[in-house]
Amino acid sequence: MPVDRRDSFIERQDGAWRVLPIEGRFELVYEDGNGAWSVRRLQAHELKIGPGRVLVGGTDRDRDGYRGFRADRIHRLTDRDTGERVERNILDWLTRRAEGTRRARSRAEAGASRRGTGGSRAA
Repeated sequence: MPVDRRDSFIERQDGAWRVLPIEGRFELVYEDGNGAWSVRRLQAHELKIGPGRVLVGGTDRDRDGYRGFRADRIHRLTDRDTGERVERNILDWLTRRAEGTRRARSRAEAGASRRGTGGSRAA
């Protein structure tokens, strides 16, 4: 089922899954369920934390569609914007990145709210 991109920009609960927004352009060295390795380019949108699994989801740039990748099957992650390369503790790195995205969005929303109501108050 395709993900509504608007939903991927907010933190939400989706059944048993906690879904956090995450932003980034990543190159993943990924091992699929059959043991085949591939390199995937992902425009990340969400980190899904669920029962016994964590998935990073977004647009697979080579296959031009939404895909979810199990964090425990990612052998190497490269941030294509910064060049940072992660080969250990990838799940921790993804969680920190999602938390940073969440904080940045909260600050942006708070700023937008202040700007939207700033001129309407009486002196």
